[in-house]
Amino acid sequence: MIYLHIFWAFFIANLLGYGGGPATIPLIQNEVVNNYHWMSLSEFGDVLAIGNALPGPIATKMGGYIGYEVGGILGAVIALIATILPSALAVILLFKFVNLFKGSPKVALMTKSVQPIIAILLAVMAYQFFLTAYENSGVFHLVFLAVVSYFTLIRVKMHPSLLIVCCLIYGGVFLS
Repeated sequence: MIYLHIFWAFFIANLLGYGGGPATIPLIQNEVVNNYHWMSLSEFGDVLAIGNALPGPIATKMGGYIGYEVGGILGAVIALIATILPSALAVILLFKFVNLFKGSPKVALMTKSVQPIIAILLAVMAYQFFLTAYENSGVFHLVFLAVVSYFTLIRVKMHPSLLIVCCLIYGGVFLS
């Protein structure tokens, strides 16, 4: 039964995650943390941080890892299939539909109307991670890392993956 839950959790999250990884992550979080309770929000945040530091699509990395933790190698394979299958089906089935009506103002409005929902999902997830970071590291480290991260991303133009690795090292040295 666990394999069916793994498949369904990642399939539904990736089926409804219009817009790729950033839109899918809050849906995966809902399934993994809130629905099935396979990990805590803090653990999910750790998986997300490590997944962002590695190359490639975030959803497949998270699916493979979480699937493995919950159901071993078969769980990882099932989670990966469930992660990839909705996109493959969407490309095959919906591309023809959208292509037929690509000039339609209604199709353009449909795709634009999803963007605010994705923004809200990301904002809610960011707020939850902010609260978790505050609880785990305290106000000084939170403010320090936020200011340094902003400066290095905006002013120095550091790659986000490198920044994540630097913050992981900082956490290992100063927060352990």
